[in-house]
Amino acid sequence: MPDQQGTTSGATDVPGLSRSLAEVGEQTRRLLMEWLSVNGGDARQASLMDPLGVASSFLELAASMSSHPTRMVRAQQSLWQDFMALWQNTALRMMGGSVGPMVRPNERDFRFRDLAWEDSHVFSYILQSYLLTSRWLLRTFHDLDGLDAHTRETVDFYTRQFINALSPSNFAATNPEVIRATIATGGENLLNGLRHLLTDLTSVGFNAVVTTTRAFLPGETVAATPGKVIYRNAVMEVIQYAPRTATVTRAPLLFVPPWSNKYYLVDLGDDLSWVRWATGRGHTVFAISWANPDEHLEDVGFEDYVLHGPVAALDAIHKATGETGINTVGYCLGGTLLAAAIAYLAARGDTRVGSATFLATMLDYAEPGPLGGYIDQAAIDWLADMRNGIGHADATSLSTMVSLLKENDLIWSFVVNNYLLGHDTFPADLLRWNADTTRMPPALHCFYLDTLFRKNQLIEPGGITIRGEPVDLRCITVPAYFVAAREDHIAPWQSVFKGARQWPTPARFTLAASGHVTGIVNPPAANRYCHWTSARHLPSQPEHWLAGAAQRPGSWWPHWDAWIKRLGKHPRVPARQPGAGGLDILDDAPGTYLRATA
Repeated sequence: MPDQQGTTSGATDVPGLSRSLAEVGEQTRRLLMEWLSVNGGDARQASLMDPLGVASSFLELAASMSSHPTRMVRAQQSLWQDFMALWQNTALRMMGGSVGPMVRPNERDFRFRDLAWEDSHVFSYILQSYLLTSRWLLRTFHDLDGLDAHTRETVDFYTRQFINALSPSNFAATNPEVIRATIATGGENLLNGLRHLLTDLTSVGFNAVVTTTRAFLPGETVAATPGKVIYRNAVMEVIQYAPRTATVTRAPLLFVPPWSNKYYLVDLGDDLSWVRWATGRGHTVFAISWANPDEHLEDVGFEDYVLHGPVAALDAIHKATGETGINTVGYCLGGTLLAAAIAYLAARGDTRVGSATFLATMLDYAEPGPLGGYIDQAAIDWLADMRNGIGHADATSLSTMVSLLKENDLIWSFVVNNYLLGHDTFPADLLRWNADTTRMPPALHCFYLDTLFRKNQLIEPGGITIRGEPVDLRCITVPAYFVAAREDHIAPWQSVFKGARQWPTPARFTLAASGHVTGIVNPPAANRYCHWTSARHLPSQPEHWLAGAAQRPGSWWPHWDAWIKRLGKHPRVPARQPGAGGLDILDDAPGTYLRATA
């Protein structure tokens, strides 16, 4: 049990610990010198500039602060009063008074789950000081007048990054769990952590490794559902999965993943595999597997990905099955690509698409959520400059951007686990998929960020063109099913709802519990989370929809399956084997593109 200092009760060998820490310090110096001798000349690791132009936003903040001196004085007085009250509260507790903490962390904040943060007077004071200061900074900066909306979002975003980076849980001297581990191991945890850090710096740069890769092998433990590659071009492969039922629904099913990730989010282990589940429900499933672009594809843009991605995949499926009226499913950026492809086909009178399902997909970027504070022209220019000379956008740039939206979960928790506690990373399939990114052609990446994300031109009739055809979502006539996740930090559910409302045909909207990934990958057998559905016409406000929606236990998958099967007007047909149609087998699933690393 922790005592009032937050350490382990019992005698501590202070001289022995001192010798151990001195040895750790010497080994730390030696290991750092060895690493610097090999990596110290890497200019990419040494840049200390401000490529995102963050300083300009904070200069505007400083100007606003200087123009409101009275308000700033009041804010400083408020902080001073909070700390005086904290001093009094701590003194009363130390004298045996039965008073609780002035401020507590959120119940879901895992950083401060150790009992010492409340039981120890010292750590309780450290924690409350941090929470009071954090709250004061966020409130003071956010409430200032004279900042435009984007500058305010940027200031809020980077202030939160600063605050969470300086959490006392992130430092060995102020984290009671790390202190206990250091005493118990004689500092070996810190030495192990340093080894992890130097290994990670060499292999992945300034990014914490979040999970082991050894447990997740494509074709063996992930992306292992039997299937065949039946089509390949420069940007993607099409996989047809083996049937698991004697008869299948007549309409085939195409899955379009985001171009920034591998497709196997829908084909993790057997227990989590949506592909396996869907084939077991009688669907003939096809999936796009994106290539990992190099300098030969640096000029390939959004139009190319539409034409050589979903459109080419639909051609291949028609040749393989002879069917039209193909059901399509797009996840995240894959859904954005799919919507543009369907609009392009609609403009040409092409009726091969029978339905569209959008998973955690924004079509209207007017309110993009926290990412809006990160993506501006400076960020786009920086990303474009980063790829000069290498012919592709660094895959880690988008991954890091996304991680910064949930920095405590996706960055700092691993810093503490790997580098301060010295633990090995643990196997986690969803984290492994999230880290298994693909490179991105710079033309595609910059077009998406500038034209779709910042300027929101996909939702504008004729805002973009595909092979000379103006893209107008209003021309689409196929039914649609939208799934959003209530805690999604990448595609906020309110924004997904807004896109569903603008779909030209009646659209079904389902809200899943949990986040961007776990809300989507939620197999029925797991019996986790819940979802909300409503058959009513979508109202103008998402909150009004939620107020009238029915909460249902478990996965949304069966609800979607029932919806899509109601669309079919034809009897089931004999199961289709890969290669039995008009296309030859090129390779076994998961194909060659999946195995390429970023």
